[in-house]
Amino acid sequence: MHSLRESIVEILIKSKQLSKEQLDKAIEAQKAKQAPLRKILIQQKLITEDQLLSLLSEELFIPTLHLAKYKFDPEILSLIPERLAKQYSIIPLSRIGNTLTVAMSDPLNIFALDDLKTLTGCNIDTVLSSETEIMHMIETQYHQDTKDIQQILDESGEGQGSDDTQRIKPEEIELSSAIKESEKPPIIKIVELMLTQALKKRASDIHIEPEEDCLRVRYRIDGSLHDILKLPKKNQNAVLARLKIISNLDITENRLPQDGRFKVKFENKEVDFRVSALPTTFGQKFVLRLLDKSNLSIGLEQLGFSDEPKRVFKEAVAKPFGMILVTGPTGSGKSTTLYSVLNQLNTPERNIITIEDPVEYQIEGITQVQARPDIGLDFSSGLRSLLRQSPDVILIGEIRDAETADIAVKAALTGQVVLSTLHTNDAISSVTRLIDMGVEPFLVASSLIMLCAQRLARKLCLKCRKPTEISPDFLQKIGFKEKTKFYTAQGCSYCNNTGFYGRIAILEVIMIDDEIRDLVMRKKSIDDIKKYAIEKRGMRTLRDDAFLKVKDGLTSLDEALRITTEE
Repeated sequence: MHSLRESIVEILIKSKQLSKEQLDKAIEAQKAKQAPLRKILIQQKLITEDQLLSLLSEELFIPTLHLAKYKFDPEILSLIPERLAKQYSIIPLSRIGNTLTVAMSDPLNIFALDDLKTLTGCNIDTVLSSETEIMHMIETQYHQDTKDIQQILDESGEGQGSDDTQRIKPEEIELSSAIKESEKPPIIKIVELMLTQALKKRASDIHIEPEEDCLRVRYRIDGSLHDILKLPKKNQNAVLARLKIISNLDITENRLPQDGRFKVKFENKEVDFRVSALPTTFGQKFVLRLLDKSNLSIGLEQLGFSDEPKRVFKEAVAKPFGMILVTGPTGSGKSTTLYSVLNQLNTPERNIITIEDPVEYQIEGITQVQARPDIGLDFSSGLRSLLRQSPDVILIGEIRDAETADIAVKAALTGQVVLSTLHTNDAISSVTRLIDMGVEPFLVASSLIMLCAQRLARKLCLKCRKPTEISPDFLQKIGFKEKTKFYTAQGCSYCNNTGFYGRIAILEVIMIDDEIRDLVMRKKSIDDIKKYAIEKRGMRTLRDDAFLKVKDGLTSLDEALRITTEE
């Protein structure tokens, strides 16, 4: 079968719409720009998109359809994930029996047709539509739940927010006349809508970013940012002022960064929002971090740990004193893991104190201190004061400097359980990081109970994941030895057409024993300690644990390789 490019050339020559010279020039431009020939022809105004569609329809005996007034069914749209629709420039229209009708800009793309047939299990019937129209419809139809913002802005005098979220109101704030706009119902509804949608879509962050001509809103879902909507520039100040009001920030301050927080009630549970405002070229950028405390009360059992890491964690938490370190990059779930441990230790007979920057989750029964380096309350000075409060368990947000490391290690040796985080690539590297900070090797060896490195892998949507074949040569190259059934992401309405739903912890955990203590005191290399941990203690590396999740069908091999490094 001819490609679309070849068909267009034949049709244009046959119809005498263009001369051979014009076609040759267009083909040369197409080769230089590496763009589809139809785009070059339209860009050079040699033919209009409608004329080209009409010629193709006549020659290929495929009807054309203008999508502007077509009514789309969300159930039919959910049959094809958005990413696939964009990749092939297609949009599903209707389904009768086992035949799915789709609008395509390139009906001769047999790879697209094969993929659609495999994905949906239907026979594919096609109609011709312009690529511009299809891409516009994908953008509008796949994001119907964002509601037409202009429509909300045009509304007046209706409802003071969404029924889904009931904000816990801060103290009454006196507003200047310049801020009155932010109290108008449409602005309140837009802000409430953003919060409600973020909660429904399981977002971990909301990014509200002023740009030159609009206010862009993105949600981070399962670790990836997704464009959600763009607000008109004229409403920027009102929306940002509304966010400042509910976050108890200084409304008049636009030049300096600010931090605040507020709470909402959603589906009978309380969710904290931590707010950060940062001055940028086009206005203040806001990032709202969603902190759902219900995730912490589930304990270690439901965090998705493999059996061995879970056992080691439980053993370490039961120790009367010593240091537990969780390492990993920002956003790898360290805080959630440590707070889950704290919740497990949170009993009336224990005095638990944390020092954090900032305080992530506010938990009843735990004394939490916010570090304020600007007034001299940094981790090291705060930690000294904590130790005079007779704590049983201490959580230090992060060990950042030599002084904090030294006090933390000594606290672990004098009867406290110390929990903290470090930024290292693997678990064993925490040892050298502490020694590099100036802590004596014998103190490091004596104080540590357990080291843990953590990453978060996106979890495959169990409703739409599909089996896939992986080349044996590739498996041998990456060291995947076990025979297993592999799955890959696909996308459905349940997972917002991403192919993933939720995330799962990948862990590298090692309990410190006498032999490791001896190796540390003798200043042996990380490689020696790691070799002992793997060979004698059976430690699983991050990649080993990720492969275990692949074997269980919880994540894809691509995802496992993406978040772990080769050993």
